[in-house]
Amino acid sequence: MLCSFTSCHTMMETGAFFRHCHAVCLFFVFSLALQYCQTSLWIMFLQEETIVNLHNLLQVLSRFSPGKEWFLGRSLHDDEPTIIHHYAFSEDPYSFAYPDFMAGWAISCPLAKRTAERVNYEPPKSDFTIDLQHEIALYIWEEGRGPTLTAVNEFCSELHGSSSAKCCATAVNTYLSACGKPVLKEDVFVAVKTCQRFHRDRVPIVKQTWEKDAASLEYYSDVTDSIIPTVHLGVPNTERGHCEKTFAILRRFASGAVTQAPWLLIVDDDTLISLPRLRRLLSCYDPTEAVSVGERYAYGLSRDGYSYITGGGGMVFSRVAVQNILAGGCSCRSSDAPDDMVLGMCLTTLGLPVTHSPLFHQARPDDYVKELLARQSPISFHKHWNIKPVAVYQRWLSEPDQRPQSHTDTREEL
Repeated sequence: MLCSFTSCHTMMETGAFFRHCHAVCLFFVFSLALQYCQTSLWIMFLQEETIVNLHNLLQVLSRFSPGKEWFLGRSLHDDEPTIIHHYAFSEDPYSFAYPDFMAGWAISCPLAKRTAERVNYEPPKSDFTIDLQHEIALYIWEEGRGPTLTAVNEFCSELHGSSSAKCCATAVNTYLSACGKPVLKEDVFVAVKTCQRFHRDRVPIVKQTWEKDAASLEYYSDVTDSIIPTVHLGVPNTERGHCEKTFAILRRFASGAVTQAPWLLIVDDDTLISLPRLRRLLSCYDPTEAVSVGERYAYGLSRDGYSYITGGGGMVFSRVAVQNILAGGCSCRSSDAPDDMVLGMCLTTLGLPVTHSPLFHQARPDDYVKELLARQSPISFHKHWNIKPVAVYQRWLSEPDQRPQSHTDTREEL
């Protein structure tokens, strides 16, 4: 009756075959219908954190006729238009519901089969894939011709074993990503990309917030500033892209002249990040492998495109990954080419995985559903636009013993 398997976000972590999964997931997901719907009525998608009460789940599904098109899940809604959803439904963003992947979601086989056929002749229109939860719901909705998400209260994001999860068909086993002791401070080398224009506004925010948690950190700028201090790599500043600067950072790291750390973190000067949480996450990965981790976006995957780690949320590479990138002959077509996308093309060409973590964020907290952020221990956010960055850091990223005791303790410089 029921075919259940992990979603592409989870499957992608397990091997190189699924490294393109972000948008290609649409093709993969619905092609499964051709195989499994011959013996099943429903397809259920789960993440590795999702716990299933099979008895409760079958009771829930029995309420819906499997001969009709159904799209079931825990509903999420945007409170305001957001860049991560391409500003969809700008006049009324709350009107569109999309599924919470961690709570699981299900489609009936009639919907799966029809969508599988449609994918073959009408692939997703957008070149960029940012949030698969929202984009799959948009594709199924088909501008009003397909079904909208039906909210199922028993698909839950509460912790398994909690009193509130007793009647749930699904729950979550953990909100934290940790696999043992955090990696040592000294094992993470931090590279901050900046330029003279932002030495007096963005860099002080880094120093006021998260710099103290770095054992080894350098600021890379277009000028040498002994007060910060900065390192000038001989690369002129560009208004966007910064590809040559990033590759110069990779070469400096790989040389071993500055650090022998197994991990490299590259961030922008307007990235807010929790290094203690990053070190906990990195305990889940083997630095002797070619690991690249961060928030994964994708470009042109319906046309043999590629996945990439968004630079603003922070790009993390093992030393082995950096060595592979440089040895693979990857380069910038221009100094202002987008560094994160160039690295994504390179990793794809070399057959190296791009690993997604939902704890990294390319945008500001205001651009995400608060329900999702509330159950996370986020690692990063990006952009100082229209926010108070120190207050954002203290609320979302600082450890409990670092947070001010009252609002009067918080000073904001921007």
